[in-house]
Amino acid sequence: MTLRLFPILLLFLLPFLTNGQVDCKYILRGKVVHLENNEPIEGALVWLFEHEISAVTDVQGNFRIGGLCAKKDRVKIQYIGHQEHLEQIEINGNLSLTFRLQAEDIDLEGVDIHGHQEALMTANTLGIFRGDELKASRGESLGETLRRIPGVTSYSTGFTIQKPVIHGLHSNRILILNNGVRLEGQQWGAEHAPEIDPFLAKEITVVKGAESVRFGPDAMGGVILVNPAPLPVSAGQKGEVDLVGFSNGRGLATAAYISGGSEKIRGLGYRVQGSGRVAGNLHTPEYMLDNTGIRELNFSGAVGYSNDRLGTEAYVSHFQTNIGILADAHTGNLSDLESIIENGRPFREADFTYSIRNPQQNVSHQILKLKGHFHLSPAAKINVQYAFQRNNRQEFDRRRGERNERPSLDLELFTNTLDAFISHQTRKNWSGSAGFQVIQQANSNIPGTGVVPLIPNYDMVNLGAFAIQKFTKGPLEIEGGLRYDRRWLETARIVRGELQESDLRFENFSAFLGGLYALSRNITFNSNLASAWRAPNVNELFSQGLHHGLAAVEIGNPDLVSEKSLKWINTLQYTDKNLVVELTGYAQQIRDYIYLSPKDEQFVSLRGTFNVFEYLQADARFLGTDLNLNWTFMPKWEVFTRGSIVRAKNLESDTYFPFIPSDRIESGLGFLLPQHKRRKESRISISNLLVAEQTRVPDFDFAPAPPAYSLWNIAAQTGFQAGKNNLTLGLQVNNLFDVSYRDYMNRFRYFSHEIGRNVLLKINFEF
Repeated sequence: MTLRLFPILLLFLLPFLTNGQVDCKYILRGKVVHLENNEPIEGALVWLFEHEISAVTDVQGNFRIGGLCAKKDRVKIQYIGHQEHLEQIEINGNLSLTFRLQAEDIDLEGVDIHGHQEALMTANTLGIFRGDELKASRGESLGETLRRIPGVTSYSTGFTIQKPVIHGLHSNRILILNNGVRLEGQQWGAEHAPEIDPFLAKEITVVKGAESVRFGPDAMGGVILVNPAPLPVSAGQKGEVDLVGFSNGRGLATAAYISGGSEKIRGLGYRVQGSGRVAGNLHTPEYMLDNTGIRELNFSGAVGYSNDRLGTEAYVSHFQTNIGILADAHTGNLSDLESIIENGRPFREADFTYSIRNPQQNVSHQILKLKGHFHLSPAAKINVQYAFQRNNRQEFDRRRGERNERPSLDLELFTNTLDAFISHQTRKNWSGSAGFQVIQQANSNIPGTGVVPLIPNYDMVNLGAFAIQKFTKGPLEIEGGLRYDRRWLETARIVRGELQESDLRFENFSAFLGGLYALSRNITFNSNLASAWRAPNVNELFSQGLHHGLAAVEIGNPDLVSEKSLKWINTLQYTDKNLVVELTGYAQQIRDYIYLSPKDEQFVSLRGTFNVFEYLQADARFLGTDLNLNWTFMPKWEVFTRGSIVRAKNLESDTYFPFIPSDRIESGLGFLLPQHKRRKESRISISNLLVAEQTRVPDFDFAPAPPAYSLWNIAAQTGFQAGKNNLTLGLQVNNLFDVSYRDYMNRFRYFSHEIGRNVLLKINFEF
């Protein structure tokens, strides 16, 4: 009911919200970009002489100055390594302008960074991590980091395997872009965590609305963009080292990167990065979780060149992880399975060890990206990107003899993607882009497992074409887009000596219309209405057997059809010097929603006894709201609150879907210590996370939903500066009081509790 009243309430309040200052009510919105490559400039200073007011551009090069009077004024824009820009403007209404700065050849101390990252210009609702906030999350998985954003939770298998959930949707409905490349792996399973190294990120952006037009059908639930630092284009070097130790699992994570530019060739830059992680068995407040260690080793490198007309970049990365699967999730017979679910915890007492044995999984992922752009004019350019990916996933079960050394599931996925589009931006009101995308995949089951493959071999080709246009005038931004995709899917496997083949075709249109309007100097409202679709994945169609990582049998349905979605998301934001409030409401209707449902039976075999899940399809409605509030009520004190509510209903049976996040709210108090001599600003915070019991559950589950829980967390971070070097120290304690609890979104809640107290010590050194 609240969500239904939200648009009506907004319309009722609109006259009052816009009835602010009469004399000085105008707004200047703008964007500052590099003249030579049209890329956004972060940190440029914008100064209005007559009004004596300034602003600094954000990571997308955007700025906003409100409360302006009707008069002539002079704009000055400054950014290191660029010529100062002076321009006279006349303010007689709301303005939206683009400013282009020209680089100048001067001897700079440090590294001048332009990069080739495309800023995401969208009217959709965003959550962004960067700077000190991102530093505070170092050592955490991508799923843990993103849970700081209201409306984003995680779907997990144990603690070490997590995948993000946006507004109740996950897996193939959430698209992840790793340095501009859409991540393509075996991401369909709950225990298939994204092959992402969070240490690589210098900025993480979460798009909560559907972005299928911009990125393709798999973005119907949202998009996560993980971007590294842009490449330097002038002489000099800089780098960073991270070291994180954590008590639960007695683990250590470390990472380092260095980037620089050529002294001889201006515009030539490079970046090299690597990270590693090791941990042993995790523990709950009462017992050890057997075989839950992890090993991880990653590296990446990039080189690029740019001048006033041309930009190129080559990028390569390698991700490797070895993860132990909770041993007690694999039971020997039906009686053991029923007993451990009834007991709610393992019967055996485990010891701490760093060793990993079966059941376990080994995953490696490689990316090669080649990207270039060419400026047809200062306001138009062509962008082309090719990416190759290889993903190898091996899952090991407990088997007898030499077969224990052979994987029970061995999948190899090759993906080629080609993206090409032309973008234009004018000083006036219009900007946009149009292009096409080609995705080709080949997935194979490597022979020698001795087990019938869970999914068949398949080949997939997806062709898509899109166009997006944006109109900006004063406080108003409106954008819309249209996309068409067609997908070919061919599968083959041998079952009991017989070849089973299928040849499927899927196609549909996606469209969106969105806008942003500044209601007053402090209040903005944005709305986005988007249609999207998603073809059923191979596992949803053809799974037939034991999914080893989940210790469960999955049954696919070859008669599944494509999901069709319509999502309307609205965000109202109030911002002033001391208070930021963001309220988001959304409604999403999904026709033929595909979900994995527990089945009232068990599968008994020589390898053990396992729960059974089957893929079903029904019309669904998702409703929800997110709240984000930050209030600085004294110079040194701040209060923050973030919460989310999701309601998902099966419209055909008037029941509820499994694995939908329960209501949650996190509130905290922060204390800021000002800078002192060489010490930078410090922050200490304490927070409480309250997660409600999920009472909206399906008619059948193997165990009831766990009760509500409350966790206290503390964090402290401080920094020191010595010349050009910065040292940041952090302390973080999760589950401060070592509370024993279960989370409904954990597939292993049937067998064990969540982990207990975890103390993290963090060191970050920038040079």
